[in-house]
Amino acid sequence: MYKFFLIMIAIGFPLSVLGSLLHWPVVLMFIIYSLTIIALASYMGRATESIAVHTGPRVGGLINATFGNAVELIIAFFALKAGLITVVLASLTGSVLGNLLLVMGLSFFVGGLKFKRQKFNVFDARHNSGLLVFAVLVAFVIPEVFAQEMNDTKTFALSVGISIILILLYLAALFFKLVTHRGVYQSTEAGGGHSEEEHETAEWGKKKAILILLLATLAVAYVSESLVHTFEEVGEAFGWSELFIGVIIVAIVGNAAEHASAIIMAYKNKMDIAVEIAVGSTLQIAMFVAPILVLISIFFEKQMALVFTVPELIAMVTAVLLAIAISNDGETNWFEGATILAAYLIMGIGFFLL
Repeated sequence: MYKFFLIMIAIGFPLSVLGSLLHWPVVLMFIIYSLTIIALASYMGRATESIAVHTGPRVGGLINATFGNAVELIIAFFALKAGLITVVLASLTGSVLGNLLLVMGLSFFVGGLKFKRQKFNVFDARHNSGLLVFAVLVAFVIPEVFAQEMNDTKTFALSVGISIILILLYLAALFFKLVTHRGVYQSTEAGGGHSEEEHETAEWGKKKAILILLLATLAVAYVSESLVHTFEEVGEAFGWSELFIGVIIVAIVGNAAEHASAIIMAYKNKMDIAVEIAVGSTLQIAMFVAPILVLISIFFEKQMALVFTVPELIAMVTAVLLAIAISNDGETNWFEGATILAAYLIMGIGFFLL
């Protein structure tokens, strides 16, 4: 599989450069850009898997989520710069739905097909549940409620204030998990294959993995800028709304690294890492990436407030509640994965028809 992705990179990246210079058809370039980003993301996932062996599941999952979301952040940055606020907000929604429903659902489903019962750290699951409720139900819903009684200037000021609070709390959460309470809350049962991880040999050394991670991220940044400029024409060609492009297309392409890594980890019964990737990435999107984009938009012509549409909010709230209900017991199976995937498909159909 990785050889296939390497071939895609070897062909796709030069074609991305050549096609943009020669102005090839937009739809063709959209396909080339998307496939190239997915191939690059697979190597980002491969590198972070090696780093996870060196650093452990929590830090490894955090690194995977960070570099996976780096793709999303890069795409969103260029979309924000182009004034595509609807696409940016929709891509944030899509990341939340994609990580909580698609990534987690596929991980539980694929892992559950091989193992009848898979376990992960229940204390981490419950800790993350509280943060999910805060990030989505509080920080995303409140601006929408208050925006009904405010003008655009005050709504944006509220969004800036909320963004600063979200970033500070996210940093505090990392400090809590990785420093002050590292190792305090350990699962009493062997979940996620810890004994296997302790004796596993990383495919790449730490320096090589980090170097590949950085190079792939730079390549993704280059291709992403070109990808953003194809959205409008591709939407018109296929009859896709900006909302659908952001929620489904950009989210899947932007989160390809996490999708691949989480599923691979679940198949290897490393559920602590798989869940950390899915939920940790969601928290990072909601509490760090979205606030950063709000603050960055101060310097652009169009400012972005944290005000989502009603369908986006309801979809995110539903995804959070479903994810919490299924993951709070610290174990899962293929049927729970299928249930989460079904929810994602229902929402995907809804956004397509909007």
